[in-house]
Amino acid sequence: MILCAGEALIDMLPRRSSLNEDAYAPYAGGAVFNTAIALGRLGADVGFFSGFSSDFFGDLLKGKLAESHVDTGLAVTAERPCTLAFVKLVDGHATYAFYDENTAGRMLTEDELPALPDNVEAVFCGGISLPVEPCGTAYETLFVSASERCVTMMDPNIRPGFIRDEARFRARIEHMLTHADIVKLSDEDLLWLMGDGAIDTHIATLLDKGVKIVCLTMGAEGVKGVTKRGTTFVPSEKVAVVDTVGAGDTFNGGFLAGLQRAGKLTKTAVADLDEDNLRAALTLGAQAAAVTVSRAGANPPWSHELEKR
Repeated sequence: MILCAGEALIDMLPRRSSLNEDAYAPYAGGAVFNTAIALGRLGADVGFFSGFSSDFFGDLLKGKLAESHVDTGLAVTAERPCTLAFVKLVDGHATYAFYDENTAGRMLTEDELPALPDNVEAVFCGGISLPVEPCGTAYETLFVSASERCVTMMDPNIRPGFIRDEARFRARIEHMLTHADIVKLSDEDLLWLMGDGAIDTHIATLLDKGVKIVCLTMGAEGVKGVTKRGTTFVPSEKVAVVDTVGAGDTFNGGFLAGLQRAGKLTKTAVADLDEDNLRAALTLGAQAAAVTVSRAGANPPWSHELEKR
């Protein structure tokens, strides 16, 4: 099983009611949530760990995961509110009002971490759950502990607006990087984390820290996977882009699903992954992301949709 650990929240999106009034409609979301959905739809064995509210929004999140065949048996349910993100669109640009204080997801603690079953072969973390407390500490602890026997993948998914204590957040990411087998970043993420300089030099530094595979997403250009063996580039599929919400999250799911399908989701295999298997995993991630950007919202594809393509 691939265990995705991180935020699940409700995006309140602007709509018009049947009476032509301004209204908001709830949609399940969150970066790590989206990755879990992508994995489930691609046929991977996947579970999701987070703090869920006992309210109807929590039920909505669990229901959406179940529809995509994601196991939530390890998750925690608490009598706290659900994280909400209200979205306002002005000339096509989104601004957010984020409500996360004292929520079930935010208040997850180390004491609530599950003992990982033997069938958990990989742990994925990232998203906006890492900069906040106490859940950021809980996910860091889970990730580092799991790294002893599980493949670990992280996507820092840097969102400066969510970072209140930059020094603490940087220390957390640095600690997690030393226990990560796979890291996915955009060039913006990489420059924020490591400062000005050549992208290739920064990637080499990550590999020197012990990361086995660095996946650098480059938007419409494509994605490259870098290991000690060298660099493998996969171009993006050309599609009519509706929006890019969830593209990186979907790539993460496709990449991990590709490794699981190939039987390469082990510490040993990831540490010495050959180019053919790396290219196949990158390609599945890129193909899945292409479908997601071709339709509105974070809506990862099912396996049968990719087969048709």
